[in-house]
Amino acid sequence: MAELKIELVKSLNGRLAQHIATAHSLGLHKPGNTTVQPDNPQTRGKIAKIGFLLKVTEE
Repeated sequence: MAELKIELVKSLNGRLAQHIATAHSLGLHKPGNTTVQPDNPQTRGKIAKIGFLLKVTEE
């Protein structure tokens, strides 16, 4: 199964509470944090919400 490597590249300071909660649900708390998530519709939806804060690569 495909996986996505997700890195938080921008700060969460001053962001909407919903954006912060979405980042935390992905396991991202501060810039530079990375996580590996399964490539499924739920993860893709989270990325769509806060994609402007992230760098996403396929593993």
